[in-house]
Amino acid sequence: MSVLSSSSHLFQRELHHRDLQQPQHPNWSNGYRSNPTKTHGFGFDRRKMDRWTKVFKKDCKVEAFGDISRPFVEMEPITDADHLNVVLEQAKQASQPVIIDWMATWCRKCIYLKPKLEKLAAEYDIKIKFYCVDVNNVPQALAKRGKISKMPTIQLWKDGEMKSEVIGGGKVSLVIEEVREMIQNFV
Repeated sequence: MSVLSSSSHLFQRELHHRDLQQPQHPNWSNGYRSNPTKTHGFGFDRRKMDRWTKVFKKDCKVEAFGDISRPFVEMEPITDADHLNVVLEQAKQASQPVIIDWMATWCRKCIYLKPKLEKLAAEYDIKIKFYCVDVNNVPQALAKRGKISKMPTIQLWKDGEMKSEVIGGGKVSLVIEEVREMIQNFV
């Protein structure tokens, strides 16, 4: 450094100016780092850590939902009692069962279960229609009609009546297997 300054502010500015003029890659030729790049403990470059963290988080999101290349069918939301009546009447005329997922946006199990149910809906796309009801966004009378006490609750309705249900408090893969068994019994 050409000038020694009495103020630490001037010293920092001089260091910063010098760092901007030097190449960005560290020089490890003598075993020590010769350019003072800000590090995140133990000599790790903070910028590299940030890039690695972004890649790692992206990979974790992909792995959290399994194979996202498989097809899925988005479940249609039921918004009120009249909509439920229309859905059940159409299913009754087509002699087709209906699966209704009673869920809430604050329920962690509901959030984990929904993509798995959408993949299951893709498997039974022609035979069964899948719907979801967010109990926080519908009248309380609708939740009472479904006799919902816990969430997530997956119900199979046929001929305008609820025939069977699975309460999904357990592991997601086990709940999906129970829903498959319920479907096999009524299809």
